[in-house]
Amino acid sequence: MSSARVMVLAPMSSSAAEGVPSAAERIMVARIIILAGLTGGRLHLCHMSSRGSVALVRRAKDLGVRVTAEATPHHFTLTHERCLGYDTNAKMNPPLREAADRDAIREGLRDGTIDCIASDHAPHHYDAKEREFDDAPNGIVGLETSLGLAIRELVEPGFLTLPALLSRMSTVPARVLGLPGGTLAVGAPADVVILDPALRWVVRREDLHSRSGNSPFLGETLVGRALVTIVGGNLVFEAARRRDY
Repeated sequence: MSSARVMVLAPMSSSAAEGVPSAAERIMVARIIILAGLTGGRLHLCHMSSRGSVALVRRAKDLGVRVTAEATPHHFTLTHERCLGYDTNAKMNPPLREAADRDAIREGLRDGTIDCIASDHAPHHYDAKEREFDDAPNGIVGLETSLGLAIRELVEPGFLTLPALLSRMSTVPARVLGLPGGTLAVGAPADVVILDPALRWVVRREDLHSRSGNSPFLGETLVGRALVTIVGGNLVFEAARRRDY
């Protein structure tokens, strides 16, 4: 008897800026969802970036699989076209994808398929990013721009209401991870952020708290910013003291 043979033909050429194909993400998402369904375990998927992955998570939830998922502001804001100029600040993992993928992430957040929003904050030293695209590390600073991007890209166009957005960035993540925070309930940790949801501000390197400035959003106008942060009942940040407001 002869065994079956499979031949895989690779493309003759590829773009230097080409990232990991979305099929790789879909395969892994499908695989782990199947295992979660088989075992009955809880599954949380980070950094969903493709429309195929969103569809798989939506279907898994319909089937009763105990799965939750998260997406990042850069994946519901940018597309792979930002990499055409070989800007290393647009290089991340998972990579930026097509407009249809970005739109699927937004729709997944709107209908609850994607439960949470996470910043995926990944600072890198200037020298690390200032090199050839293929050699530069993945990741961008995302903590300080996450709220402003989410309001601009999700609330203003009508994908989410402001209360729904704030829940996706606080209450829901805490619930998914089994943490006591994320609410203003009596007895809950006194972790509070006071924000101005209508404040328009320009992202400038000199205004970022991070020691790194590897952001593709430098120079852009965002909507909404934190003015005061209280952690454990202690004031740890006040914008007015830094003259940010």
